[in-house]
Amino acid sequence: MNRSRSVLWTLLVAAAALVAAASVPLQASAAQPPQTTLKPVKIGTVAANGVNYHYRVYGKGEPLLLLHGGLGQIEMFGPVLPLLAKHRQVIGVDLHGHGRTPLGDQRDNISLVDMGNDMPLILRALGHDQVDVLGYSMGAGVAFRLAVQHPESVRRLVLASGGYARDGFYPEMLPMQAQVGAAMADAMKDTPMYKSYAAVAPRPQDFPRLLDKMGTLMRQPYDWSEDVKKLGMPVMLIYGDSDMFRPEHIIKFYQLLGGGLRDAGWGREHMSKNRLAILPGQTHYELFLSPALASTALPFLDGRSNSTSWAAQVQR
Repeated sequence: MNRSRSVLWTLLVAAAALVAAASVPLQASAAQPPQTTLKPVKIGTVAANGVNYHYRVYGKGEPLLLLHGGLGQIEMFGPVLPLLAKHRQVIGVDLHGHGRTPLGDQRDNISLVDMGNDMPLILRALGHDQVDVLGYSMGAGVAFRLAVQHPESVRRLVLASGGYARDGFYPEMLPMQAQVGAAMADAMKDTPMYKSYAAVAPRPQDFPRLLDKMGTLMRQPYDWSEDVKKLGMPVMLIYGDSDMFRPEHIIKFYQLLGGGLRDAGWGREHMSKNRLAILPGQTHYELFLSPALASTALPFLDGRSNSTSWAAQVQR
């Protein structure tokens, strides 16, 4: 790999703080992005505050809103999607400017806050006042804002590879994220990110605009630590053990939620209702494809535990 392509790939990987880059080297980018053979039971669009959101519904059961990472789309969850749909009615939404949802001209920027306000409109159009939510990367940011701004819409919340503040990323990534923009568009034409976008986007020529807007989003400082404390619903945080977020940030996030502050006690009497999961052998760039994401999130979303106390074991 020559130096220019190496620099480009480094930038793409860095951008994955909100842009979920595929876990393949650049020279192998002719491969197609992860897809699912699962057929949706319903497809449609909902207009929300000037954005025409595309959605797809899979499976049946309790509703679960599933939100993808940046430069991705609903299908990026690949083998995870059918695992979730086996137990839930999964509502996948292509986020603003992504997949089949156009950028449009009604908004100047892509905003997590704005998308957080849009989600309840989509849910109500589908007949749901409250759902469980699982968001990955940028989708975790949208899920977080939804839960903060519209807590009545969220029963249980799973945030996978998401942070509450910009300083949660490893510091060497920030200047590289700042370089994401339209100038990278031509060099990305052979990557899975562009190919999956061009295959379904209503206007593939908007890809440079999308990169500009994503770059603007990633350059914005934010610190939502006070908002974390407002979350009243049960929350699970899921990360890879080699994620792009600093371990200190992950632990602080859990502590802001009330977890990790003391011993849980023999009878779990001091155990927080919130959960933290660190999945071994996982990075940010493949967590969304790991079956462990589904097997970790589903028991929590169902309000059950896979753990048995020592006392209960002795009584058997």
